[in-house]
Amino acid sequence: MKYPLTGLLLACAISTASAADFPDRAVTITVPVPPAGILDQVSRIIAPTLSTNLGQTVIVENRPGASGNIAATYVARAKPDGYTLLAGYSMFHVGNPVMYRKLDWDPLKDFKPVAMLVVSPHIIAVNSKQPFKSLQELVDFAKKNPNVLNYATSGNGSVPHIGVELFKQRTGIELVHVPYKGAGPAVQDVLAGNVQMTVATPPSVGGFIATGQLRALAVASKTRIPLLPDVPTTAEAGFPDFELDAWVALFAPANTPDSAIATLTEAVKKTLATERVQQSLLTVGVQVRYMTPEQLDQQVRKDIDYWQPVIRKAGISID
Repeated sequence: MKYPLTGLLLACAISTASAADFPDRAVTITVPVPPAGILDQVSRIIAPTLSTNLGQTVIVENRPGASGNIAATYVARAKPDGYTLLAGYSMFHVGNPVMYRKLDWDPLKDFKPVAMLVVSPHIIAVNSKQPFKSLQELVDFAKKNPNVLNYATSGNGSVPHIGVELFKQRTGIELVHVPYKGAGPAVQDVLAGNVQMTVATPPSVGGFIATGQLRALAVASKTRIPLLPDVPTTAEAGFPDFELDAWVALFAPANTPDSAIATLTEAVKKTLATERVQQSLLTVGVQVRYMTPEQLDQQVRKDIDYWQPVIRKAGISID
């Protein structure tokens, strides 16, 4: 009887030591999109400094596909030891559970929040040859001419798509959705004049706004953004009840030890407080918005309650 008991005590001691030594090897951030997108850029910007703060290499690994579901499923099933993390995107995390009939993961049951990283506001922009000088002018035209204006987005079920559906519900206007495989093609068709307007993040439209090829009507956020300081917020444009921010946050598999989560959270907090990291994030059009695991959990639950009814009312589905 002594040997099994000794083995059990030894196993417990090893487990305790492993948790105390976390991390003792590389940590991987799993990104659910291809390289170059906001999720990928944010992950790669924070990785070097996060590596320094953790004392271990931080690897960024892209696992794109199925609107984030491939990466989410992979991390949900990973060993819950803190070494495999998900770079979660707001609408993947909140919207996929209602846009897909069947998922292999649950946003609340299968993940443990680590920290909120950044938010990215969305810009409502039109081809500069369009007559609209303000968001109110566009809404007035759309009310008189239902289903005449087209809007381009990065895809069916994307943040811009769902956001515009909410805007339609709030204003009573009718617009025609034209989905593309990514923000790049969507913006290009607006530039070509094939579609009148788009809703996209600052990196996708900022350069074209600067050159005058696109006209920004509003930024759908609480405050103006440094990248486009002259563009009014939706509240300033007359629509105070419409905001559209996307967030990026880190999640670990459920059952990850609290001690590992605490270590990761503290390292993320220090990383986001670094001026170099903050400036680098601003250059890609996102803003630091650190949240603790508890705050992030509350945000996820709040967003689920807010966005899922919008998605259902709009009848948006992906499969």
